[in-house]
Amino acid sequence: MKRILVTGGAGYIGSHTTLELLDAGYDVIVVDNLSRGHRKTVDPKRLREADLLDTEALTRIMKEEPVEAVIHFAAYIAVGESMKDPGLYFRNNVAGSISLMNAMQAAGVNKIVFSSTAAVYGMPAVIPIRETEPYAPINAYGETKVMIEKVLTWFDQCVGFRSVCLRYFNASGADPAARTGEDHEPETHLIPLLFQAVKTGKPATLFGRDYPTPDGTCIRDYIHVSDLARAHIGAVEWLLKGGESKRFNVGTGSGYSVKEVVEAVERVTGKPVPHTYGPRREGDPPLLVANSTALQNELNWTPRDSALERIVETAWRWYNR
Repeated sequence: MKRILVTGGAGYIGSHTTLELLDAGYDVIVVDNLSRGHRKTVDPKRLREADLLDTEALTRIMKEEPVEAVIHFAAYIAVGESMKDPGLYFRNNVAGSISLMNAMQAAGVNKIVFSSTAAVYGMPAVIPIRETEPYAPINAYGETKVMIEKVLTWFDQCVGFRSVCLRYFNASGADPAARTGEDHEPETHLIPLLFQAVKTGKPATLFGRDYPTPDGTCIRDYIHVSDLARAHIGAVEWLLKGGESKRFNVGTGSGYSVKEVVEAVERVTGKPVPHTYGPRREGDPPLLVANSTALQNELNWTPRDSALERIVETAWRWYNR
């Protein structure tokens, strides 16, 4: 079995990708410092507790347990937090990623799949967004991802690193078998926040109702986390077969507004969602929808579970596990 190292594998997308890798016949080791991930989501035999900034520890892990490639998820992801504490984000997301790449180089590993984001585009002029759109981040989180994409380009040119950068849109849903799901602390993602409102009766705050969209709420491309995980496996296989470095959008090409998500949650749960509206969040673009034609054509990837009702159903099953 080919062994893959997954950083941040105790987190939301990382834990789903670990399961999909195991289902596909790969061996997996997970590196996580558990600052935001959950120990319970990882088989203890696979977990190696280490911090991204500890280059020596990362090198030792990869030398003791040689891996074919790395999938790198270990990053902070909250846009609002990144605007309040940018230093935290540049230290973890940028310095931590460079530490990981230095460790990979020392251990003789030169293939990496990088967890990037649609936030690299900022407020794009063309929708759906193609990978050829220029970098234009409008928040510190997006800037950290741009910086690492650029670093990877130089590592490719200078030392032969091969990378696939997957630019996510809105990851959502949960493992259909309810083996793992979304559990952030604090929770910042829309669907679990709506579930909390249903359960507690405390209204969820929806940010902005004056966007230039049909119903005034912002529109996002929601991609089921299991579809996203399968895209990572396709990217690993691309690299293992000798593929060149690439950047791909991972989305469905369809957008749903915040209001439409609220309505879907009400249909699935059979209950009203208490909610109020607040001001727009700093750094939130009104519309983000992917053109993922390149990913579908080159990696033979197709979203299977990303219909909005399917996303909400799997998330609700996990929430009530």
